[in-house]
Amino acid sequence: MKVTTIGFDADDTLWHNERFFVLTQERFAGILADFTDRDHLETRLLEAEKRNIRHYGYGVKGFTLSMIETAIEVTEARVPASTIQQILEFGQEMLRHPIELLPHAREAVEAMSASHRRVFLITKGDLLDQERKLTESALRDFFDRVEIVSEKTPDIYARIFRDHGDGPEHAMMVGNSMKSDILPAIAAGAWGVHVPFDLAWSLEAADPPVGNDRYHSLNDLGELHDFVNQLD
Repeated sequence: MKVTTIGFDADDTLWHNERFFVLTQERFAGILADFTDRDHLETRLLEAEKRNIRHYGYGVKGFTLSMIETAIEVTEARVPASTIQQILEFGQEMLRHPIELLPHAREAVEAMSASHRRVFLITKGDLLDQERKLTESALRDFFDRVEIVSEKTPDIYARIFRDHGDGPEHAMMVGNSMKSDILPAIAAGAWGVHVPFDLAWSLEAADPPVGNDRYHSLNDLGELHDFVNQLD
């Protein structure tokens, strides 16, 4: 077979994630409405998130700390302790939120597992939170390997597909993020299959590699099985 290893992204590929960040950001704007307008707050928060990735990594905990930092900045250190407490509670609620699988997610993972291919979960973010979400998803048993990494780079993909598969040339990465799931996987020599999601974090935006033979886009995960079979 041309493709012997399938890598799946997790957040917003297999289950909902970004919408909880969007909802929390709206609540964040609400409790700071007396100090600054929404557009300014969103700009400052995005700057804090981008700046803090190298310190806190990806995920809810880094997002929560960035909200606290932004609240201190936009209020010139006048933010009440009660507001800081509210922000912490927002983050804790996100960490407790039940997992909601996206359409066709279970069927796609199960079909790839049944096709005698190696099936990996390759995701980035907070270790404890990603492990919790995977457990609650009831998909863990379908994966031959789970990799929770701090960043997704060509070197990371090449290592995973080389050390635990038949090399990147026989591997495929499936995900919603052009920047993290598709471009670095293709750069490593693998296939990159984009499954768009209607919400996207701006820091994950990137142009698609149009014209690259190893790039493909699907409408949803329900199309994955037939596409992979076409490559065999």
